[in-house]
Amino acid sequence: MKKRRRPVEKPPPRAAPLRPPAGGLRWWHCLWGLAAALVILLEVYQPALRGPFVFDDPYLPFTDPDALERPLKHWIGGVRPLLMASFWLNARLSGMEPYTYHLFNVLLHWVSGFLVFLVVRRLLVYAGTEGASREILAVFAAGVFLLHPVQTESVAYVASRSEALSVMFFSGALALYLWRRREVVSWPVAAGVLLLFGAAVTTKEHTAVLPALLLLTDLFFGGGVAGVRRNWRLYVPVAVGGALALRFVWRVLGHADTAGFKLAEVTWYEYFFTQCRMLWRYLRLFVLPIGQTIDYDVPWSRSLLEHGAVFGLAGLLALAVAAFLLRRRYPLASYGVFAFLLLMAPTSSVAPIVDPIAERRMYLPLLGLPLVAVEFLRRWRIRPVALAAALGGILVLAGALAQQRNRVWGSDVALWEDAVAHAPGKYRPRSQLAFAYFKAGRCAEAERHYEIASRLAAPDYRLYYNWGLAHTCLGRTQDARRQYLAALEDCRRQLERDPNNQAARQIVRLVEERLGLR
Repeated sequence: MKKRRRPVEKPPPRAAPLRPPAGGLRWWHCLWGLAAALVILLEVYQPALRGPFVFDDPYLPFTDPDALERPLKHWIGGVRPLLMASFWLNARLSGMEPYTYHLFNVLLHWVSGFLVFLVVRRLLVYAGTEGASREILAVFAAGVFLLHPVQTESVAYVASRSEALSVMFFSGALALYLWRRREVVSWPVAAGVLLLFGAAVTTKEHTAVLPALLLLTDLFFGGGVAGVRRNWRLYVPVAVGGALALRFVWRVLGHADTAGFKLAEVTWYEYFFTQCRMLWRYLRLFVLPIGQTIDYDVPWSRSLLEHGAVFGLAGLLALAVAAFLLRRRYPLASYGVFAFLLLMAPTSSVAPIVDPIAERRMYLPLLGLPLVAVEFLRRWRIRPVALAAALGGILVLAGALAQQRNRVWGSDVALWEDAVAHAPGKYRPRSQLAFAYFKAGRCAEAERHYEIASRLAAPDYRLYYNWGLAHTCLGRTQDARRQYLAALEDCRRQLERDPNNQAARQIVRLVEERLGLR
């Protein structure tokens, strides 16, 4: 008697990578949501909107009286032309009034938040999440991006507009790619992605990782290697654009004095060892945003064994391995982990930057991190109303913490008092606090903190000049002249090394006016 063959069970068919979202969201939902998000953002960032220019803001091009009289082509002739064009528009609208500069940053952040919503909603479709939960989770992810306290520096700090503007272009390119109508990328979509990619990378160089993120997205949700081959219309021009972007980044790093492989303060491998620790600190800030400051005091790891760098590296390797092994079971979480590591790589891997950690570097990676939470939240068996209430409570808490952080950014005295409290033995926050006191008319306190700063590290031309201003305020003419001359001498040394140092040129002009040399 013949044995009957047991039927082979076929695996369930995979969802079509690009099936359209079913039901739920309507265009007027988006309009109401956008309006509500803008009102909430304006309320959260209100303290910083009325705040002054801080830190490097006074050295941006719009502070130069001569630049205000020059045409647009002068502003956009160098690096980051779109960023400079936005500053040109601000200068034409309000001159040196800080409010519109801050408002532009908030509006850019608002647009990026909507694009994050579109990206996450589409990824939830790919992962098979349907119904009201999909909309709630997409709103939650966008809300985390918009309201997380760690985003404050990128939005409230005018000089960090490069983050907000470049990420808007970056997330726009990703949203366009994910929301294409056909499974195979068309030439118009490829051209649009490439155009937005070019706008992003010429606004800030860390967005050069977009081709790698698109590749990661296809490998996870677009059919794997077959999906990559199918979308050759995108990957061929983007690969060329990526190569040009890397060449552009390399050229920028070669001329930068605060980043690049020629940096005197730290080697590439020392920077890598340090970042093995800092990546965990970024993750902690995402989960528990306490102890924030504009200027962290972090020691370098000069070897793998110094300050626990080896444990940080081991933890990152374990995290990456776990994400790879669990990619099928938890696709959104695994994708979020790899996206975070990928998006942090330009600033937190081997290319040295003078600051080992800065909160603004988390702005772009916050595209990926919320997906880890979304992965587990979508598996939570709970009614949509209860889910919305729970996640809404988290967003209210995030917004409250962000507004509290914005109060610090609303005053340069408060900002640098906070920084000195976190790093009392660091030169830069001490000198910045002294300058904030000077601007507030508290010249005696300013002079005292300049004196402290001068003992913490060798003064530069900025400190000499500002210290001279404090002496002038107190009527100490000879002391002021001595500091002005020291500033002038240091500026000339800096300009010999880098003739394009605009900050040094501006100080030379100011000192010569003070000394009557013009």
